[in-house]
Amino acid sequence: MLYLEFLFLLAMLYIGSRKGGIGLGVVSGIGLTIEVFIFKMPPTSPPVTVMLIILAVVTCASILEAAGGLKYMLQVAERLLRKNPKRVTLIAPFVTYSMTFLLGTGHAVYSIMPIIGDVALKNGIRPERPMAASSVASQIAITASPISAAVVYYLAQLAEIQTNITLLSILMVTVPATLFGTLLMSLYSMKRGKELDDDPEYQARLKDPEWRERILNTTATSLDEELPKSARNSVLIFLFSIVVIVIIAMVPELRTLTDSGKPISMSVIIQMMMLCFGGIILLATNTDPRLVPNGVVFKSGMVAAIAIFGIAWMSDTYFQYAMPQFKSGIVGMVTDYPWTFALALFTVSVVVNSQAATARMMLPVGLALGLEPALLIGLMPAVYGYFFIPNYPSDIATVNFDSSGTTKIGKWYFNHSFMSVGLIGVISACCAGYILGQIVIG
Repeated sequence: MLYLEFLFLLAMLYIGSRKGGIGLGVVSGIGLTIEVFIFKMPPTSPPVTVMLIILAVVTCASILEAAGGLKYMLQVAERLLRKNPKRVTLIAPFVTYSMTFLLGTGHAVYSIMPIIGDVALKNGIRPERPMAASSVASQIAITASPISAAVVYYLAQLAEIQTNITLLSILMVTVPATLFGTLLMSLYSMKRGKELDDDPEYQARLKDPEWRERILNTTATSLDEELPKSARNSVLIFLFSIVVIVIIAMVPELRTLTDSGKPISMSVIIQMMMLCFGGIILLATNTDPRLVPNGVVFKSGMVAAIAIFGIAWMSDTYFQYAMPQFKSGIVGMVTDYPWTFALALFTVSVVVNSQAATARMMLPVGLALGLEPALLIGLMPAVYGYFFIPNYPSDIATVNFDSSGTTKIGKWYFNHSFMSVGLIGVISACCAGYILGQIVIG
């Protein structure tokens, strides 16, 4: 019966993922109700902490966007790319990685994708090379961001188990590991695919008057817009907020209340600081609050919060119910072959399309199996597996932004532009993370 109920869980996740966005969360609500009232599973608590972290971070980042900060960051990134156009395949993935690292979400990179494609085309470089790698890099960086929901959730759960686990120690594993994965897939991308002169689809588009006009005469740029000084100031304030969070994480005494002697958890600190600095940005730049809900970051963040609400609650209810029966059979396999837990993380991520939701679903499973925190942290990059099926918004947008037609979803669906770079990035990051985890944590 447990296996049939697990298949039901996967079916609900699949149906929700076909709808996407909020649909993933509310369809999971149907699954949760059936689990409780039909299968008689005791409901667990909803993932309130993760949702509040997402809301706080998204609120601050959305105020930054409304203040013009994202446009300022975009202009800085574009200047870097246009100063080194021949190296766009190497530089662009690290640009999108950096944007996600700072903002805690990969949804802020859409605006730079047309610029990456434009720089590549203007220099005779196959756009698929930098664009596919940049899309993957923007997502793989989530497990390296100090303010991402996935990282903060790992910190909140593991710091209570092992005292030497801090935000800094987690980042000392995930940042080098994901940077290593980004570097390898960027190097691989340097020569992937045919050159533009030999690409039949690109040459066919050049013969079509409409496509030829779009390819040759459309220049995507953000440099023609003059931004107010407040846009730069909002970025500086936001960067300072991240520095403050890291300092507080490094020095537990700063978050220890003198009366109780008990430190405030980092999940609470991040919520507090993000709301605080969001307010500071709003006041310092005189940003109109009515602009905040209209941005890309706010909308995508709210959708993510609702999706995680349903997914995590439904899956946690099942795993808490089933774990006593599953544990004995799984422990031996994972103990002998640690990479199998990475495969489990990856598979769940393919289905749920969210790294925070995957972390929320699977970290309690790993802890219940008795896996070491060093292993769990080292394998964190495996929570990014949703490039495998090319239906994630950043991948779809990247395909649409590439006017050359080189970045694409293949004839067989799975042979798409993001598959090879995604596998290289995640597998290499997990290998590096496993080694670093034993050194830093274990």
